[in-house]
Amino acid sequence: MRHERAGQGPPLVGVHGLGSNLDSWEPVREPLAVHHEVIGVDLPGFGRSRPAVGRPGVRPLADALEAWLDGQGIERPHLMGNSMGGRIVLELAARGRAASVTAISPAGFNSTLENAVIQGNLFAQRAITRRIAPVADTVLANVAARTAVLTVGVARPWQMTPAQGAKMVRDFGRCPGFRAAIHDTVWGEPEGLDRIDCPITVLWGTRDLILPVTGAARAQKRIPGARVERLGGLGHVAMFDDPARVASAVLETTGGST
Repeated sequence: MRHERAGQGPPLVGVHGLGSNLDSWEPVREPLAVHHEVIGVDLPGFGRSRPAVGRPGVRPLADALEAWLDGQGIERPHLMGNSMGGRIVLELAARGRAASVTAISPAGFNSTLENAVIQGNLFAQRAITRRIAPVADTVLANVAARTAVLTVGVARPWQMTPAQGAKMVRDFGRCPGFRAAIHDTVWGEPEGLDRIDCPITVLWGTRDLILPVTGAARAQKRIPGARVERLGGLGHVAMFDDPARVASAVLETTGGST
């Protein structure tokens, strides 16, 4: 799998969401790299990693990441994950593979009714971004267009650069792993949460228009000892909305400092 490393210290592995890749951690990479070796990975079928061969779903992606960690000689890194990646890092923690976990809007905690809306929303966003992708650099150069197109994923899209916005659109519209992972991302649930024995923080933006913040209460009930923090005014990919706040929460969880 494609990966990038920055900084020195205890390893901190970032796991991206559906339709994204390791660049989703760009806004928080620098402050985290002061305290950790920050390792971003592209899961199979996303970014520049080849698609997986075999059964679809989220668990095979977790298996692939665990095998990659084994190959790198990384036994119990700190983990952070967003959306689908949030579910993956929780499942790895349940397998005993995490020193700590920060899950940002993790998948698997919304209601059946919410999931139906979530799935329709994701397919709609996929269709929109696929149409825009060929002209994304031109369209997203305009701040008003950037705001209109990206507001579902981030609460403050005007803060993103045109290049960041265009890349987000292209990544979501073109990633080959989307269809193999979407159903399980929306309808599946993380398993083994009662076995987690490391510090857990769940962050959830109150303006998350992809996975509603109502999932935060369910995460609180299902993950013993988890610290759940609702991030006022932040969206689904909260790293782009308030990098300093997200980085601070991650470091509080890992035992680093700001």
